Amino acid sequence: MPALVSIRPSAHLADVRYEIRGALARRSRELEAAGQPITKLNIGNPGRYGFDTPPHMREAIARHLRDSEAYGHEQGLEEAREAIVEQQRLRGARHVEVERVFIGNGVSELIDLSLRALLQQGDEVLLPSPDYPLWSAATILNGGKPRYYRCLAEHDHQPDPDEIESLITPRTRALVLINPNNPTGAVYPRERLERIVAIAERHRLLLLCDEIYDEILYDGAAFQPLAAIAGNWPCISFGGLSKVHRACGYRVGWMSLSGEPSRTADYRDALQLLAALRLCANMTAQWAVCPALQSAPTITALTAPGGRLYEARRAILEGVAASQFLDVVAPAGAIYAFPRVRADRLADFDDEVFALRLLEEESVLVVPGSSFNVPRSRYLRLTLLPQPEQLREVFTRIERVLAGMATEQRSRRHVSAAA
Repeated sequence: MPALVSIRPSAHLADVRYEIRGALARRSRELEAAGQPITKLNIGNPGRYGFDTPPHMREAIARHLRDSEAYGHEQGLEEAREAIVEQQRLRGARHVEVERVFIGNGVSELIDLSLRALLQQGDEVLLPSPDYPLWSAATILNGGKPRYYRCLAEHDHQPDPDEIESLITPRTRALVLINPNNPTGAVYPRERLERIVAIAERHRLLLLCDEIYDEILYDGAAFQPLAAIAGNWPCISFGGLSKVHRACGYRVGWMSLSGEPSRTADYRDALQLLAALRLCANMTAQWAVCPALQSAPTITALTAPGGRLYEARRAILEGVAASQFLDVVAPAGAIYAFPRVRADRLADFDDEVFALRLLEEESVLVVPGSSFNVPRSRYLRLTLLPQPEQLREVFTRIERVLAGMATEQRSRRHVSAAA
């Protein structure tokens, strides 16, 4: 019998990370299995925190169960794509047609398809830092190279158009925006987006805009669709049911290709080929798209003062304000906050060490900022989904761990000085 040989994974995975569901989450499950309850702030999964999908979406699926038993069109249910076209046209997107809309098993699948249809080995994609790490992973797995433009807290986590342009090389193919942003909650103003679109036009870059949190906004923040500014320039806008409509498990996302069709005809055909290779997206849940997009918004009651997301955000901002160690740029959109540990209060800080200690010592699971491709991160990402009172308790626990780390650092310095 031949000796057992371990199977080597693909070398493409060497630089791929997804710590939102990584080692810390696995350790959390081990602790839970041992009987330790864990407060989870690591993932934007509304259904796990008591948020319900709107009833009219459930009812639409129930009515069409028998219509969902065969394979569908590779680009998605036509009625659903028509509703997406209507939404995009009302937002000012140009040249959006049913044949230029693709429905997938969540935006995650479509991010991968959009980059697979675009990239040659070694091509570069401009990504924000911090980013949603799937964008980096999909770039790498499709032979591309991420190049990061910084969205610094000192600039309210807004992208710097001048820095973006300075990073462009002859191999740059695409420019990615995440607006409203995950993980920072930043919402980008029109003037800044206009400058970024102008850069894409000058350098012939495809615009890719992840707008999955488009309607989740606070304190009067305004969402500006990128396609409306891009006009005739090629732009892919990504949206879906997961966040605004609290239907993550339905796995329904879409991408709409706008801009002058003649510029993207071959690319559109490549997208269709890739969509056909996976046969079709989940048919059952696509029946929820029309009622989701054609009914009155259900998210605004949650994001207005008194609404659960608004009050959770308030609890986080108050928790940071009361902390000796933290600061934060108030999120204007999405369902996360991205607080930072202050260097003047805790000079030596490792976000991964902190996150593990918080889990082990205080039973709280967060995602370290380095998971979002932030070098030398002092950040942690918290979701706004738990109840506000639970978030207030979380900050008591965070403060205890940070205070313990600060005491230990002072002790080490005292010992070092005495020696």
